[in-house]
Amino acid sequence: MSGKGDWAKNVWGGFLIGLMTLFVVNIGLMIAAVATSSFARRWLGTWLPDGWTLSWYTSAWKEFQLGHILWVTVEVVFAVVFLALLIGVPAAYTLARRDFWGKRALMLLFLLPLMVPPITYGIPLATVLYQAHLAGTIWGVILANLIPAAPFVILVMTPFVEQIDVNLESAARVFGASTARMFWHVLTPLLAPGILAASLLVLVRTIALFELTFLTAGPDSQTLVVALYYAVFAAGVRAPQSVDAMAMIYMAVTLVWLLIALRFVNPTQLVSRVKEHPQPA
Repeated sequence: MSGKGDWAKNVWGGFLIGLMTLFVVNIGLMIAAVATSSFARRWLGTWLPDGWTLSWYTSAWKEFQLGHILWVTVEVVFAVVFLALLIGVPAAYTLARRDFWGKRALMLLFLLPLMVPPITYGIPLATVLYQAHLAGTIWGVILANLIPAAPFVILVMTPFVEQIDVNLESAARVFGASTARMFWHVLTPLLAPGILAASLLVLVRTIALFELTFLTAGPDSQTLVVALYYAVFAAGVRAPQSVDAMAMIYMAVTLVWLLIALRFVNPTQLVSRVKEHPQPA
């Protein structure tokens, strides 16, 4: 029996490894095809292009006004990160330190924008923003992206707050520190790893968030992902190599920030709520 069980486990393990390998190879080949096309002079029905050039990147930069689009993307991303931290860190502290009626319902409310597909609440949200004359502006895009970003910061920061011993806060208050001074001088240095983790993850999510930005962006407030969508599907004839070059720029920007996030963020900290020093009863 044990031999059959080991055989079944080996078969299942081999199947999973094969499936994962097929998935990774498929993704790698798609990326390689787009990258090759972005550098190709001509590529028609052959394994490799007839020649190589960087001119498609220059063409994409001018044709799609990537300088302006990248600047708008930077403005939106860093504004969302700043506002999400400004809202999320104090809210996470309150949820971690206080017990009050309706706390579970409030946590569920914070989870909804992360669990529900953005398009389901994006259309009503865009309608409200249009009625408020904010949609089509950069502020409308920032507010739309803030809806899922702030709850994400709260959920990331709550375990970090819970891991801080409350005796440190009590000691600070004994020595006369106000709530603001205690939060700034005691908690903020201890929460720095969590704040960095939340900032980088929100930054990457905001760069990649398409639905809410697409529904609320105007001609002058498009981020890179929305501009890429219009480059592919909008009316008109465009060289595929130019669109592929724009796609590579978008992928490079996202990949750089993702690698930075993985360099500084330990994924186990985002899901673990185990305290090394439990709070006293």
